[in-house]
Amino acid sequence: MLSREDHETARRAILLDSMPTDVAETLMKQSAVIERDRGSSIFLQGEPAHSVYIVLAGWVKLYRIASNGAEAVVGIFTKGRSFGEAAAFRGDVYPVAAEAVTDCRLLGVRASTLLTMMEKRPELCSAMLAATYKHLHALVAQVEQLKAQTGAQRVAEFLLELCPVEEGACAVTLPYEKVLIAGRLGMKPESLSRAFGRLKEVGVAISQNHAAISDVAKLRAYVEHDRAEGWGQAL
Repeated sequence: MLSREDHETARRAILLDSMPTDVAETLMKQSAVIERDRGSSIFLQGEPAHSVYIVLAGWVKLYRIASNGAEAVVGIFTKGRSFGEAAAFRGDVYPVAAEAVTDCRLLGVRASTLLTMMEKRPELCSAMLAATYKHLHALVAQVEQLKAQTGAQRVAEFLLELCPVEEGACAVTLPYEKVLIAGRLGMKPESLSRAFGRLKEVGVAISQNHAAISDVAKLRAYVEHDRAEGWGQAL
């Protein structure tokens, strides 16, 4: 059963946000709430893609295993985010694996159910296109971040996404392990440590899994300053 908070979270997700209310409500009633412990698998790379997932609580990572055994983090998803749409709609296999980074709750939407509803309600196709476009836009933004920002700027932007205020001082808790943060930002762990060190100059103090930010506006200005510097800089 979906709690009231789960319901509101799912309704705001990309997958359901563009749908007519009656369709979204029917789809949620026909979907399953799934709970996973930290470190447990949600699906494996190459597994048949039968469902789309919406994160109701917690954090999930998508990753690929290269031929040499190395793990590459493709994305990190949290409350209100959805993943698995493209592969599920095509009846393909998942091109990545998904794992619970923390204890989490998910809403599993069967692709077959959604496709049947799309056949009956063609206007749903526009909602699916909107979801696909938003995911593509996010990937493009991620590539831009990797190319046009220094490592320290990427870390600063990551911290800003966690900030509960727009200005002034605040403290945030790093939501998952630093090794995973480094992977998400396209960095090595040692590069992440150096980036944290550079951010001391703009008022960021890191203590274990907490970050104290003296001035959010100053940190934002640091992120936005001359992004072109990042293009030619190594981490």
